[in-house]
Amino acid sequence: MAERTSRRQELADAAISTLARAGMRGLTHRAVDEVAGVPTGTCSYYFRTRQALLQATVERLAEADLADLADRPVITEPADIAQVATVAADLVEHWVTDGRERMLARYELSLESTRRPELHAVLVAAGEAYRALARDLLTAVGACDPPSQAPILVAFLDGLVFDHLAGAGALGLTSDELHRRFLDLLYGFTRPLHP
Repeated sequence: MAERTSRRQELADAAISTLARAGMRGLTHRAVDEVAGVPTGTCSYYFRTRQALLQATVERLAEADLADLADRPVITEPADIAQVATVAADLVEHWVTDGRERMLARYELSLESTRRPELHAVLVAAGEAYRALARDLLTAVGACDPPSQAPILVAFLDGLVFDHLAGAGALGLTSDELHRRFLDLLYGFTRPLHP
């Protein structure tokens, strides 16, 4: 069973690489076989349909992202806003460098999900883990309304990464500037809500 799980992960990783390099049109079972260096037909054996391959890819992306998050310093309540800003800025830098391939694959999948409700459902479910982590972080820094602010924090992170990798890149934020923008956002979240 471990070999089967390992092969599924290997193929999902190859699908991530394929998406990042060739986009959604280039993602075929045969292309994944080639990237993984396995015999033709291996990917279609493990993932019979394109939807099964896409779902496994989304799940593998979420698994890899959660492993990235687990490697970051543990934030406990009450947390120092500057520490949280540093962790968030470091995470964005990681995602646009070492995690670049995964982020590009995620954007390909996100765009495809606008045309595939079943894929959209998988992405929304995977995204709940990020929103839960954001709620916990915002609670730890004393935010006024973590449940409604968490999606905004996640969107801010995602927007920064997207702008750097696929957008106009107009922000061009340095490490220090990233840290300051996260401080601004987090301090804003801790101010009393408007009536």
